[in-house]
Amino acid sequence: MRRFFKSSRANGYDNLIFLDDNSDMKFNSNLPKHPIIIAIGNTLIRQKLQNLVLSSGFELITLIHPTSVIGSDVTIGNGSVVMLGAIINAKSTIGDFAHICPCVAIAGGSLVGERSWIGIGLSVIQNITIKPDITIGAGSVVVKDILEGSLAYGNPCRVVKN
Repeated sequence: MRRFFKSSRANGYDNLIFLDDNSDMKFNSNLPKHPIIIAIGNTLIRQKLQNLVLSSGFELITLIHPTSVIGSDVTIGNGSVVMLGAIINAKSTIGDFAHICPCVAIAGGSLVGERSWIGIGLSVIQNITIKPDITIGAGSVVVKDILEGSLAYGNPCRVVKN
């Protein structure tokens, strides 16, 4: 896997290091000790890289786009990314290393498990549980709980692969 870093400003930090897989540069513990965001879509690879980053003494942050709307009593896990226009309503929980794509709407009381990838424009009705390690396709409407390790999509959302 190839990784690179770029220093930037986001979420009130003056300098952040973005790691992704689009360059020949490698992560190493001698990088400047700025907080790190990992921009790799594969959640299992991202979690492994995050563990390496943390064990090297870096701060790992959760990134929430400023156009996202986050309700009261919402918990968003470590290393998660919430992209532009996402809406997460009250009393919902987003697990560690989850990726919430643009324009996702998550109704109140819902749970998105760790390492899950929630596709662009997806809607989740109230009090739904999306277990860990799930990939849900763009534009889906989730009306019932989704089991761990599944690939699901559609309206209504259906599991197509476990």
